[in-house]
Amino acid sequence: MKISVLISNYNKYKFLKKTLKNIVNQNFKDYEIILFDDKSEDKSVDLIKKYKKIKLIINKKKKIPFSPMLNQINAVYEAFKKSKGDVICLMDADDLFFKNKILNINNFFIKNKDKKFLVNTPETFGTYFKYKNKNSNKHIWPTIFPTSCISARRIFFSKFFKYSMLKRYKNLAIDARLNIFAKYYYNDFNVLQKKLNSYTIDQKGNWSQYNHLSINWWISRNEAFEYLKYILKLRKIRFKKSSDYYLTKFVNLFIF
Repeated sequence: MKISVLISNYNKYKFLKKTLKNIVNQNFKDYEIILFDDKSEDKSVDLIKKYKKIKLIINKKKKIPFSPMLNQINAVYEAFKKSKGDVICLMDADDLFFKNKILNINNFFIKNKDKKFLVNTPETFGTYFKYKNKNSNKHIWPTIFPTSCISARRIFFSKFFKYSMLKRYKNLAIDARLNIFAKYYYNDFNVLQKKLNSYTIDQKGNWSQYNHLSINWWISRNEAFEYLKYILKLRKIRFKKSSDYYLTKFVNLFIF
């Protein structure tokens, strides 16, 4: 089974040396690395070019103004179009894959031919991540696993990008969309409770402006509800308005 690792990068030079050295030394052979650089202004590109194993794509199109979230989704989409893997692993440019990560992902999908989506638990730096089993109907949202914890079959990503709303919901990150899509479109949300990668919070990264209960957090939550409604409509499932939904809408009335 061939695996593609898709990396999106923008000005992550200070992390990249460790990240790239790590990803080219997996204990699994049949994988490719595709890195999309979104017009970095630091020394990222010069560093990436030193790694012959990495296929570099440099963005030559106009970026979406004021939306790093949509730019990241576009980066992953462009990298996906160039990929050839049966399974896709996503990776942020400031994270690390442990040496056995791809091997574990490969083994899971070989043993579980009916499964399409997989997340693994991360080792975290700069934040605290705890997985909570939310399979009951009491929970609207699945646990949102970070981008570098997400792997899925190619068919999953093909369907996701068809319905990902690439130019809408400018505050809704790709990891949130993928987790929601897996749970509500495919009803296929699998957790491998092994720490297979590290997850670093970059104080200048996309999520730095989305602290809990901040204005941007409430805007993102509102967009998550809208995206959820859209996915449920595709599956012809009735959206049930909750107290959380009404509170989010109420707060957003005062933001705009």
